[in-house]
Amino acid sequence: MHIKLSPPPGVTVNKIKIPTQGRRMPALVIAPPAPRLGAPGVLWIHGGGYITGMKEMVYMSRAMDLVTAFGAVVISPGYRLAPFHPYPAAIEDCYAALLYLRDNAASLGVNPSQLMVGGESAGGGLTAALTLIARDRGEVRIAYQMPLYPMIDHLDTDSSRDNHGRIWNTCRNHLGWRFYLRGTSVSDIPAYASPAHASDLSGLPPCYTFVGDGEPFYSETLSYVDRLRAAGVEASADVYHTDTHAFDMLYPSWEVSRAAIEAFRERFEYAVGNYFAEN
Repeated sequence: MHIKLSPPPGVTVNKIKIPTQGRRMPALVIAPPAPRLGAPGVLWIHGGGYITGMKEMVYMSRAMDLVTAFGAVVISPGYRLAPFHPYPAAIEDCYAALLYLRDNAASLGVNPSQLMVGGESAGGGLTAALTLIARDRGEVRIAYQMPLYPMIDHLDTDSSRDNHGRIWNTCRNHLGWRFYLRGTSVSDIPAYASPAHASDLSGLPPCYTFVGDGEPFYSETLSYVDRLRAAGVEASADVYHTDTHAFDMLYPSWEVSRAAIEAFRERFEYAVGNYFAEN
């Protein structure tokens, strides 16, 4: 397993603080050494089942490809984690980071019409939730979403029930949701917490994702994409044969990971040329 939590060569990193709910959240701004005007602006949200993880996980994520290959500017927020701050702390922190990206687009060299959001696992869940909040609040528009193998359903699905996959499984999934939804009525879980249960997915940004067919989030990922399509949203998913959650991050040299990485880059290249949302 190759885990890298330091920035790769060929990028610059600035540490910033973003105001959110009476505190200043630490975040990273990652950009090419010579940023170009009109670059895509990407909010990338780390995973960790809502209960663990850190903003530096961005260095081992697909977001680094977006900086080095496409000149994107990426913000990675250090959002509050559920063991001490359950829902809605994390999603409100991420929304504050999205507003920061919008408000500082000019100084960051970002095209305000290409604000994009992505993340893996719980970060994918927060990505999906963020698209709902942004649509409903009407303050900022997202051009493209990349919720990779997202954690978006607090209820067991066909693939998350009795799952013994590597890295993430049923037991850990239940623990993550229990912490995240602590204090929230089980009879009224908001869609902003568990986006799989949103009643209306219309008006959301185009979506691309991928997932392993043996991991817990397989069913909810494909169901989300199907429901987006049914709501008239452009959406697609690639499926890879593996039961290892976050396989592309943890084992980037695997053949299946190389295939996923290449497909992700191709989809992003298409998004840069085709998806815009005026802000």
